[in-house]
Amino acid sequence: MAEDSDLEKTEQPSQRKLDQAREKGQVARSRELSTFAVLLAGGGVLWFMGASLTQHMVKLLRDGLTLDRELAFNPSLMIPRLYDLSLDALITFFPFLLVVLLAAAFSPLLLNGWLFSIQALQPKFSKLNPVSGIARMFSKTALVELAKAIGKAALVGGVAAWVIWSNKDAVMALGMQATAASIPQIGHLVSASFMTIAGAMLLIVAIDVPFQLWDHNKKLMMTKEEVRQESKETEGDPMVKGRIRSLQREAARRRMMAAIPTADVVVTNPTHYAVALKYGDKGMRAPIVVAKGSHLLALRIREIAEENHVPILEAPPLARALHKHTDLGESIPEALYTAVAEVLAYVYQLHRYEKQGGARPQEPKHLPVPVALDPAAAPAAA
Repeated sequence: MAEDSDLEKTEQPSQRKLDQAREKGQVARSRELSTFAVLLAGGGVLWFMGASLTQHMVKLLRDGLTLDRELAFNPSLMIPRLYDLSLDALITFFPFLLVVLLAAAFSPLLLNGWLFSIQALQPKFSKLNPVSGIARMFSKTALVELAKAIGKAALVGGVAAWVIWSNKDAVMALGMQATAASIPQIGHLVSASFMTIAGAMLLIVAIDVPFQLWDHNKKLMMTKEEVRQESKETEGDPMVKGRIRSLQREAARRRMMAAIPTADVVVTNPTHYAVALKYGDKGMRAPIVVAKGSHLLALRIREIAEENHVPILEAPPLARALHKHTDLGESIPEALYTAVAEVLAYVYQLHRYEKQGGARPQEPKHLPVPVALDPAAAPAAA
């Protein structure tokens, strides 16, 4: 049962899958939105320029059917005449064609924004499979498209019938008017009727756009196994990530061990903790921790320090405080400056004793370590 549930597409598509689908050109598309935008743009042009367009059309028709004697007896003039008429027609309809072209080109941006995908242009021979084609003909998408076509035909047809019926008196009155006066009226009636019929498609668009978004999202739904696999691909396999972290820790440990011989002193607990400190007068504001560890790692730090003649000082409170409140490569806390200064002073005196002889310096006792920084003393104080 658990395996079956993992194979069911119950999870929302991830952003990565949405981006991959978009790169392939797979986005939600609404033909009704594009059709409505084109019809609305064309109807708007007809509404504002209907009278002017009809007057220009009448002029083009009159000029095209008017032949003077020179044209009638000189056929070579017909081609220039046809060229002039064609150019006038193009200029007349250019605003209408431009607006419709822009609406057709930019209407998809309303739903998906700008998208250009080369993969969408690549031929797919699987679409030539007749079995797949028949399956698509009887798919849920095809049934939805059939329902939309029937709905559009009924809606648009009903609105068109209502527009014709409501304007029958105005149409009949056109026969009583002069031709010059009736032509602008015809343009206005056509544009108003066209806008009303095109506006009826707004209901189809309001239904189709949410459906296309829902259907596109449903097609990209993921199974639980796909979500886990994608997580592994994006974030990495947990086993591989664990191995990488292990190797990183091992590399950091090797670097830490290599830095112990450069330390000035190793402060110990004596056996539970060990912290190696280094301080240089040039470019170093305060002593830094170059190595630290507990238990077996602390023992190994002591061994390396002894092998390289690095001074070792047993100062349990200071060792505990340094181990608790500092990380590798960090400066010691300001509250420990005084205690560490006494330790470094002892180390410098020890180096001078080893070189010049004399009285051996006494190891510092009772270092001024704040109780709040000592993990062992803080609970007792509380």
